Amino acid sequence: MTTRARIERVRASVGIASPALQQIEDDLTADDVDREELAAIPRELIEDTDPPSGFMAAVAQLRTVAARRAEQIEPDRDGDASCPLHEAAALITDNAGQCLIWAARALHPQGDS
Repeated sequence: MTTRARIERVRASVGIASPALQQIEDDLTADDVDREELAAIPRELIEDTDPPSGFMAAVAQLRTVAARRAEQIEPDRDGDASCPLHEAAALITDNAGQCLIWAARALHPQGDS
């Protein structure tokens, strides 16, 4: 596959994801969204609804794959590209994921103690 074709395929995939994310944003801003429903939306982004562990984990995995590839092709293998990608993946799963859990629990405990 050529570089141009690969970039076009990535661009098309982002083009598919963008309207889906816009739909979620529209749902979040609907006048009739209550606490329980608002709590359910972040849960859907992090829970094991679709292996491997939801949308946030899939985004983190994408960044990890990019980091691993960067490790292989970095000129001096100095980590200038791969380290920030690994850190971004960790921030998504560790920080962003945990913040979504806390927000969902604060809005609607769903059986949490």
